[in-house]
Amino acid sequence: MTRSERLADQLDRHWHKNLRPRLHGLADEEYFWEPVRGCWSIRPRGTSAAPVSAGSGQWTMDSASPDAVPAPAPVTTIAWRLAHIIVSCMGYRVGWHFGGQDVDSRTFAYAGTADEALKQLDEMYGRWNAGVRELSDSDLENPPAVGPERFPMEGIVLHVNRELIHHGAEISLLRDLYRWQDGAVPRRI
Repeated sequence: MTRSERLADQLDRHWHKNLRPRLHGLADEEYFWEPVRGCWSIRPRGTSAAPVSAGSGQWTMDSASPDAVPAPAPVTTIAWRLAHIIVSCMGYRVGWHFGGQDVDSRTFAYAGTADEALKQLDEMYGRWNAGVRELSDSDLENPPAVGPERFPMEGIVLHVNRELIHHGAEISLLRDLYRWQDGAVPRRI
């Protein structure tokens, strides 16, 4: 197994055994569920109260410029977290490093349903994983020729792996909280 295959396999094992199975059965109500007031989410265009409302389609993502994010940062919904994984964690980098259409938070068409978000997630994950598997040892040891990241590609891959594992765990926790909200008997997900 090559280094790039080992890096891709690290995430692929988590994807198939942990994260993707935990997303099975995600419904729109849960996708948009706001566990506290003031959550950031994906919202119909024109309905956001966040400082920035990014996206090109009917749905936009709540956000703020990096220097204006409230402290502490708002709690985010499953919809927001999936969009973050799709666009910020993988999408930018797929476009920069593996070709194809560039992904940008300002012009991305965010998903208005859980099913649509999961399709976007699966497609972006497939593109990311395939791209990582094609990297040579030389590719991994050097900064990429395209994109703003100026450290070795291996570090970028490990960062994306960590981000997907981290945000996937947050989504899983939100699913648990949704299932157990108000002391209710948990619904089977």
